[in-house]
Amino acid sequence: MGATNNRTPPASLDRRRFLHISAAGGGGLLVGLSLFGCKDDQAARDPAAADPNAADPAAVEPTPAADAEPLSFNTWIQLHPDDRVTMQIGNYEMGQGVLTSLAMILAEELDADWSKVRSVHAATDTDFYVGDVTGGSRSVRMGYDKLRKAGAAVRAMLIDAAAARWQVEAKDCRTEPSRVVHPDGKTKLSYGELATEAAERTAPEAPTLKDPKDFRIIGKSIDRVDVPDKVTGKSMFGLDVMRPGLMVAQVERSPVFGGKLASFDGAAAAKVAGVHKVVEVPSGVAVVAEHTYAAQQGRAALSIEWDDGGHGALTSAAISEALKGEVAKGSSVRADGDAAKAMGAAKATLEAVYEVPYLAHAAMEPLNCTVEVGADSCEIWTGTQWPADVQRAAGEILGIAPEKVKVHPMMLGGGFGRRSHNDFVKEAVHIAKAAGKPVKTVWTREDDTQGGQYRPVSYHSLSGAVDDKGKPVAWVHRISSPALDQQFLPRQNGVDPTTIEGASNLPYGIANLAVTCAHPELPVSTWFWRSVGSSHNAYVTECFFDELAALGGRDPVELRLELLADHPRHKRVLERAAENAGWGTALADGRARGVAVHECFGGIVAEIAEVSLSDSGAPKVHRVVCAVDCGVAVNPNTIAAQMESGIVYGLSAALWGRVDIEGGRPVQLNFDRYRVMRINEMPTVETHIIAEGDPVGGIGEPGTPPIAPAVCNALRTLTGKPVRRLPIDTIA
Repeated sequence: MGATNNRTPPASLDRRRFLHISAAGGGGLLVGLSLFGCKDDQAARDPAAADPNAADPAAVEPTPAADAEPLSFNTWIQLHPDDRVTMQIGNYEMGQGVLTSLAMILAEELDADWSKVRSVHAATDTDFYVGDVTGGSRSVRMGYDKLRKAGAAVRAMLIDAAAARWQVEAKDCRTEPSRVVHPDGKTKLSYGELATEAAERTAPEAPTLKDPKDFRIIGKSIDRVDVPDKVTGKSMFGLDVMRPGLMVAQVERSPVFGGKLASFDGAAAAKVAGVHKVVEVPSGVAVVAEHTYAAQQGRAALSIEWDDGGHGALTSAAISEALKGEVAKGSSVRADGDAAKAMGAAKATLEAVYEVPYLAHAAMEPLNCTVEVGADSCEIWTGTQWPADVQRAAGEILGIAPEKVKVHPMMLGGGFGRRSHNDFVKEAVHIAKAAGKPVKTVWTREDDTQGGQYRPVSYHSLSGAVDDKGKPVAWVHRISSPALDQQFLPRQNGVDPTTIEGASNLPYGIANLAVTCAHPELPVSTWFWRSVGSSHNAYVTECFFDELAALGGRDPVELRLELLADHPRHKRVLERAAENAGWGTALADGRARGVAVHECFGGIVAEIAEVSLSDSGAPKVHRVVCAVDCGVAVNPNTIAAQMESGIVYGLSAALWGRVDIEGGRPVQLNFDRYRVMRINEMPTVETHIIAEGDPVGGIGEPGTPPIAPAVCNALRTLTGKPVRRLPIDTIA
């Protein structure tokens, strides 16, 4: 089973052309809206006037009337008497397609008519969540078996109810989309007709699952259910939330990482028209006002003294030296064979140092959170990847039980790991508690970009050797990088496991292989960034592999295939990518191909990039051929979209992404200096999906790690020089 997607962006798109295209493409969509039914603007925008979950419908029909209440069969599935099905999805939708893919899994085993399925964000209840945190590319991975069983159990209950009514054996009945079929093959009962009787039945603990060859929904390319409401503006994001009497807050935080508040004078801020209150909170000083402008003006009027904690002279150069000074002190995390001995006996050896910078998450929607505190309760409206942690943290701050905290799930305007750190939520709870009113705390773009929780900086020292056949016989990889939060992710033998992802599990058959890791203490806060440790280790290992291939005079694809003998799935994706990219065939003058293959979060991806250089030395990526093996392809459309998303995210980081530190503070504050790829810069991306029934793998992150080394390896072919420091920017 496989699929290919080839999407080419326009070379350019001006405002007039965009309006022509959007008008032509939107006409039918606008006509179709009358079929869904529209609420007034207040109800569409104010969660007090409309159920926040109604912002995310997958239905193509109106919400059932009040006299047709659905019956809940388990945590996720509700059946309506009129045959509609509501799937309650606990994992948050942030563009990765979970409202569609998780509902597809449930609907497949339920044998539901997809046109009757509605998919909504569930209310806060940890039972709904697959894996607690929406992250780590694990919504489908961790939910696949669980949700299949949930759907199959309800199907079995419906069959039992029909069999009892017909007084026949349940084993002789079958289902078709949203119908149970009598053994005579003609008599049928709809799920809606059976819902009440079926709900009284006991769900089987081990229901019979479908044979994958009988799937009607899983494996089909289905349009994302959240897209129409996003296009029309109906979807609710955190910034859209309005509440009666809502205040807006902005916070002045330490400009220096590791700094603390020494003193402040809020008198001038309090005099600004519209300012309600100036309060100290653990993260800094908050100005609470009637509207955003007043909050901004009040914030600008604050007089604050900061204690920089001794970090006011910190620079990127000093950080690099600190990493370099610690790299040789790392703990061993892998030691195969005797690398030192193999180095001494090898035909040729190579040493290299690679460095990568801090990276911001740069989501389109800046961080925000709306909080309303009651006497013994709290309601929170936000886009978070970790709602259970929101409940725990808010409960602790307010001194109430976590179950007294209700989290309303909002759409996320980008997460990439940043919204799994709930510092912005905790801050908002403190502010609302002090203000005594409902408050929406809003970060500016500059707050967001300079707010820390970056992808860690890292320094890599590598040594390698090849024999007389050009085959690598020794590989030593020493890593120096700050660790992520130990409270969240305990270290193993002194090492943060995320830092070594993609390095300690290097798949190549190299007999003498050693990996170490050191964790210097630095004041810059770090957190999960899309693909985590693989985001830097794939770049380092795949580029160094190509350097060793060149040292031994070997073709990099051929050598990889030879050393992946024990990893057939890696070989398969690499072969598929190479075949479709035309590896080894001639290219236009001035162009070269580069390759990389990497596994993370259960997804294996090979990418081949076709690259050239402009007269100024700026890289231009023309084409990317991607092959992905995720075991089971629930929705090929989503897989292709996530590969493209991961590639553009990784390209932005590889070409321009960096957060430099000067004077203890970040240099890049907004998109003018923290560049992301524009649509006219996006290469053609071809995605080839391999789905052969292997264990289910992740999709949201595995597309990102291979793109930087694929591009850099193409540049090494063009220039003869390796790219050992990111971002690339230009090649001299």
